[in-house]
Amino acid sequence: MDIQKMQFDTLLLHAGAAPDPTTGSRQVPIYQNVGYVFKDTDHAARLFNLQEVGYVYTRLTNPTVAALQERIAHLEGGAGAVACSSGHAAQIMALFALMRPGDNIIASNRLYGGTVTQFTHTIKRFGWSANFVDTENLRALEAAADENTKAIFCESIANPGGYVTDIPALAEIANRLGVPLIVDNTGATPYLCRPIKQGAHIVVHSTTKFMTGNGTSLGGVVVDSGTFDWSAVAGKYPSLAEPDPAYHGLNFHETFGTLAFTFHGIAVGLRDLGMTMAPQNAFQTLLGIETLSLRMQRHVENAMKVAGWLDTDHRVESVSYAGLPSSAFYSRVQELYPLGAGALFTFAVKGGYEACVKLVNGLELFSHVANLGDSRSLIIHSASTTHSQLTDEQLIAAGALPSVVRVSIGIEDAADLINDLDQALTKATQ
Repeated sequence: MDIQKMQFDTLLLHAGAAPDPTTGSRQVPIYQNVGYVFKDTDHAARLFNLQEVGYVYTRLTNPTVAALQERIAHLEGGAGAVACSSGHAAQIMALFALMRPGDNIIASNRLYGGTVTQFTHTIKRFGWSANFVDTENLRALEAAADENTKAIFCESIANPGGYVTDIPALAEIANRLGVPLIVDNTGATPYLCRPIKQGAHIVVHSTTKFMTGNGTSLGGVVVDSGTFDWSAVAGKYPSLAEPDPAYHGLNFHETFGTLAFTFHGIAVGLRDLGMTMAPQNAFQTLLGIETLSLRMQRHVENAMKVAGWLDTDHRVESVSYAGLPSSAFYSRVQELYPLGAGALFTFAVKGGYEACVKLVNGLELFSHVANLGDSRSLIIHSASTTHSQLTDEQLIAAGALPSVVRVSIGIEDAADLINDLDQALTKATQ
């Protein structure tokens, strides 16, 4: 059966997962090994020179990880994918092939706090920089570009506030500027949003979150649409469209075409940065993905019930969930995210910071955890934890004020979640 014609729920189970030809194992085995025996010296030379595709060393390629890469590439509608050790690693991997010292990216100011810190401080050590812009202001977004701009970066559903991005509008600007649009699709997953179909060129994930769904396995992935022309402007993306001296002058775009970005990610990114996903984590993520549709349906259903209840509670100042009709982004959800606005959102508690602390400490079913996307419901006070390194201005833009808590709604019974919040709010506001 042609995999290109398979529906999403079928791909969750079958993409990248043919029965093992030796043992007949129906589940993808965990290839917990480092090296692979070459057929002969010529075979080894061809693999190292990128003249043949195969397994060389698990830092670069591994059969379990390869199965995960293929599955996620199909789910996102991409040409190829590179799995790596975490979501943060995926972000650096995505930029690594594009950037040189002095280059910059345009980034949404509604991003996860760790990403803001990575883009504000850490990437400066590579000689890169980020210009943060409100992506609702499209004129300002386009005006932020200069001759050294190499990409636009956003989140499909932003962490922590649940803001939903107008990906087609950003893609249109990226095309005008001649740069790729990179979308972090962690919060939405390809079940709720397929950024490539909406015009994005590159997608990144922290697979640690909803993709795995059980809080056991760190991981990240970079998915390439295969649609961006890296050779369109001479000298703009030399790592991809000019001779690579480490591979005897090989030109990745000329040699690999639509898979240039993917091959570069493996042959150069993983080779030199070493941000490799462990086979065990790839296996756990493959298992999690099998139930992605079922889980995301329940996540969204529960989030709607919980957010709707909070929105009418007198102890709550406000709720930031784009799935609610009261949200300024509700119509965008209906158009671009028709299956729902995800399970991540924030709400402000009357009583401010102190009330938030009491709320978090008073919950019994929600877990106080610095993660999201688990099957269990989670809560955290972002301003003092995940976003604590941000400035006051950045906290406001991210929707992570001291009076706000972030929740990741799980797949428990919604009535139990509401009861837990009810009793904790009573403790926090009395």
